[in-house]
Amino acid sequence: MLAGAGLVISAGKMSNLWSGQPVTIRLDDLEVICEVLGCEPGDLLVREPGKIRRDQREDDDAQAAAAGGGPVIRRRHAGRSGPPV
Repeated sequence: MLAGAGLVISAGKMSNLWSGQPVTIRLDDLEVICEVLGCEPGDLLVREPGKIRRDQREDDDAQAAAAGGGPVIRRRHAGRSGPPV
């Protein structure tokens, strides 16, 4: 069904998706998967609080900025008070 919708996934990537442990997923691919399954991205994604340490995120942000990516702007999650950042 995914191939019919224009998404060809390698055996390794499919194995990672099936096991629930994908390393990465492109947003375009997620869009096709949701279309085929008739669901929303939030139905497939599970948040894991505490999995990434705060200092690791700061290191990743610094590396992205040093690589010419500019500053990293984090958005507030839905449900938090205040305007989006």
